[in-house]
Amino acid sequence: MDLNSPLFDRVRTRPRCDEAVAADAEPSCGHPGCMLAGLYRAPQGRGREGQYFHFCLDHVRAYNASYNYFKDMPDEAVAAYQKADLYGHRPTWRMGVNGSAAHGGAKLHEAFAEATIDDAFGLFGKRGFSQTGGAPGQASARVGNAARKALDTLGLEPGVDKAALKARFKELVKRLHPDANSGDRSHEDQLREIINAYNYLRTAGLA
Repeated sequence: MDLNSPLFDRVRTRPRCDEAVAADAEPSCGHPGCMLAGLYRAPQGRGREGQYFHFCLDHVRAYNASYNYFKDMPDEAVAAYQKADLYGHRPTWRMGVNGSAAHGGAKLHEAFAEATIDDAFGLFGKRGFSQTGGAPGQASARVGNAARKALDTLGLEPGVDKAALKARFKELVKRLHPDANSGDRSHEDQLREIINAYNYLRTAGLA
């Protein structure tokens, strides 16, 4: 078969419907006097975001080379735009200024305070929750890591009241003091840790 035969020049195939529609739908280049297809989009500029010109490849390159989004924009406005671009131009507030968020947090706190939690396994006891609906985080908010360590030295959990804490301290001192052990000083280091822990809790206002 001779592929160079002139008979093949007479063979014509009809384009498919979708190809014909696509060819007709192609925009022409927006540059004056250019008859090529405008296959490449170029933004129209500030104030017309989302709108585009259509150019051929050569003219879109020329357009992009001279395109300046900040043209005729004051330096102060350019600096403000660049700063806002760091957080996506979203609204921001200083700490404690967003009143609506603070109001919502107060409502959430009230909802927890009024709720009754059925904590059969005591999962929330160490986090300041109570089965009678105590405010969430009430105890943990007052107890930092150092206070938790001091309470652990005394064998107590966060949230214990002052009377129980004082009674526990007296009990441990009586048990470990040399006078109560016939002069035995083997527990002096442990006793010193307990006294230091109790003094810290008193300084923190927990005892």
